[in-house]
Amino acid sequence: MTPVNTISNVISDSNSLPVSGPRVVALALACGLAVATLYYNQPLLPAMAAGVGSGPSAQGAITMLTQIGYALGLLLFGPLGDRLDRRRLVACLIPANIAGLVLSATASSLAWLLAASMLVGVTGVTAQIIIPAISSLVAPAKRGHTVGCLMSGLFAGTLLARTLSGYVGEHAGWRTMFALAAVIDVLLFVVVWLCLPANRPSSDMPYSELMVSLGLLFVREPLLREACLAGFLLFGALNVLWGSLALMLQRPPYSWGSDLTGLFGFVGLAGMLASTKIGRLADHWGARNVVSIAAILVILSFSLIAASGYCLALLVLGAIGLDLGSRANLIANQTRLYGLQPEVRGCLNTVFMISYYVGGAIGSIGGATVGGQYGWIGLGVVGGTCGTLALVAGHLVRLSEPVPVSRDRSHG
Repeated sequence: MTPVNTISNVISDSNSLPVSGPRVVALALACGLAVATLYYNQPLLPAMAAGVGSGPSAQGAITMLTQIGYALGLLLFGPLGDRLDRRRLVACLIPANIAGLVLSATASSLAWLLAASMLVGVTGVTAQIIIPAISSLVAPAKRGHTVGCLMSGLFAGTLLARTLSGYVGEHAGWRTMFALAAVIDVLLFVVVWLCLPANRPSSDMPYSELMVSLGLLFVREPLLREACLAGFLLFGALNVLWGSLALMLQRPPYSWGSDLTGLFGFVGLAGMLASTKIGRLADHWGARNVVSIAAILVILSFSLIAASGYCLALLVLGAIGLDLGSRANLIANQTRLYGLQPEVRGCLNTVFMISYYVGGAIGSIGGATVGGQYGWIGLGVVGGTCGTLALVAGHLVRLSEPVPVSRDRSHG
């Protein structure tokens, strides 16, 4: 009997608790505070590299290692969401994340800063433990809406991180921003401990078998492989821009500091407000259709970004469209995966998010490299190519593996 088939269905204590509106709102706030730790560095990359005596080449490495660390954290801790009480798991991760933020604030060398960035990423997976936990407590017909609400909080965290860090970094220094982030993590701990229900494990497998089950899920679930490819390409495209934006805006014709760069976080406001509507679209139209729309948005957005050296309005419009496309991609894919095998939601989410953030890491280092050498046009070509590949891949899957209407509405 395979590890996937030996998973025992143990009903969680939290299943008897209503998923009230206030609880979802509080946990959406927690998702936002948790994910913010991954994005505080983006407007500050030039200052951080200079602060430890390094040049522009270090900027891509800082954000890449944060996201590689996040993927590693998902691999190590994501499956434990099916194996352990999720609240206690998060209560261990947040103090370690605080330690990573403090180490970042006090880093005296590039090696120290890179190690701290990796630690912040590895321990910053709280949101990806909360979301599968709450999605298991709602009816399938409302799952997309609930996931959209939680994702609204998560996306608000990215907005907060980029905007707040840009302002604080410009006026008080990037080290002060990381010290403040450690304090914010204390608030995160309190919210999670009070609002995340305790649960019994949904799996009794040993940890080693649970890890093996991740590979088996990927091999045996074509829908999971499809979601992983789309997530890899479209989140990679988003980070082609954000991995290079601070560097690009430092140059003429803009010559901006981190405070103005951080204001670009507000381009995510439209996507944040649209998150619940995207979740409903995934429920009613089918997630696969929403992912295709997301890929088209990414392609169109990078056609605008390619001309951003001539017009700031094109950059703003491109960034808004790119953000909307990235959010639609994430929400639609998570919605269909959460309805696939309820007893292994944590494992499914882990496999998907690992591919998602590996794509983001590659996009970050690629964006910093391409932007530095080829400017806005280079970013447009690389990001647009990612969107095109995602669209073509989705179309090929649709042709080769037709999905019945009933399943397409709920999963694909």
